[in-house]
Amino acid sequence: MRAASPMRVSLFPLLVMWLIPQVASQAGEPWARHTIDDSSKGADGVRLADINGDGLIDIATGWEEGGVVRVYLHPGRGKEAAHWPSVTVGKVKSPEDAVFADLDGDGAIDVVSSCEGNNRRLFVHWAPAATLDAEAWKTEVLLDGQSWMYALPQDVDGRNGIDLIVGSKGKGASVGWLEAPDDARKIGDWKFHRLQDAGWIMSLIAVDMDRDGDEDVLVSDRKGERRGVYWLERPEWKRHDIGGADREILFIDHGDLDQDGVDDVVAIDKSTILWFRGGGWEEHPIPLPDGVGGGKSVALCDVDLDGRNDLVFSCEGAAGPLSGMRWLSWEDNPLTGRWRDQEIAGEPGLKYDRVVPYDVDGDGDCDMLCCEERDGLGVFWYENPTNSR
Repeated sequence: MRAASPMRVSLFPLLVMWLIPQVASQAGEPWARHTIDDSSKGADGVRLADINGDGLIDIATGWEEGGVVRVYLHPGRGKEAAHWPSVTVGKVKSPEDAVFADLDGDGAIDVVSSCEGNNRRLFVHWAPAATLDAEAWKTEVLLDGQSWMYALPQDVDGRNGIDLIVGSKGKGASVGWLEAPDDARKIGDWKFHRLQDAGWIMSLIAVDMDRDGDEDVLVSDRKGERRGVYWLERPEWKRHDIGGADREILFIDHGDLDQDGVDDVVAIDKSTILWFRGGGWEEHPIPLPDGVGGGKSVALCDVDLDGRNDLVFSCEGAAGPLSGMRWLSWEDNPLTGRWRDQEIAGEPGLKYDRVVPYDVDGDGDCDMLCCEERDGLGVFWYENPTNSR
């Protein structure tokens, strides 16, 4: 009688579990939230610049449902927790993004708004010398014909000042650049150059990906046949794929997560943060913890000042007790070690937008600037407790 064969045990599931970092929840108490403005509807993103030369960041925001584009001036040290001085620079339907750019080179920082819905236009809001004088701002259509999602100011051709990299979504969507004419105020002379077909552009980030001295464009595309994370190499605009073509990627960021001296890219979909490790773009998934909404954005920042970059993420669909923003810190090794899940937002808020780490109050740690579109939180910042303990 033949002896029974020994039972074979597959090690593959165990190997997979070992390779995927595990998230341990130690959520803790939410951070203090400080409202910058909650007087309109559908605040949709924050873009930062020091527009008045006082060394403090100011903010541009489009309110999608409210149909207004606003600028917020930093109120000064010690006053950050109160509502910030603001001005409505334009009234346009469905603004999805608003960004600072001195398009005409007159020293007054203009605002460019990207609009979707039935509007499908890109607007410039020409700035007056007195920023808070709402009546002195002038709005003009810069480009139409697509559902514009995002604009990135960049001097592409070395002529005539600032150009614009722009992205859209839906039928006929693209990534392209808008060439500035000799006189930026001659609206009809701006020229659009289509670079890539697109599905739903979420991110356009200026970064020298190949370290050749010029700024390339790092892109995330959420939908369609050419979706995923990629970068466009200047000056030929050659596309280099990074990953995520099988996922619905939303906002992305870049930086050195594992401290190997090489920039990585981090991305997020509804359930997972994807770490694309620089040098070969190996994909390392980090699952979102329990108790949060669906992923919306991810950012790199040394939250607790321990010398290592952490992952901060925001969420939409954060109904009921679900949190809309948390942060993850790694122990020992971000490839295989444990990640600690820690609270930022808590229960308030349903649909958070792109989180932007910045030291708002000047105390030396990264606070978190963000918007919330559905629960009336508006434009706000979370105060990092690291340096206030």
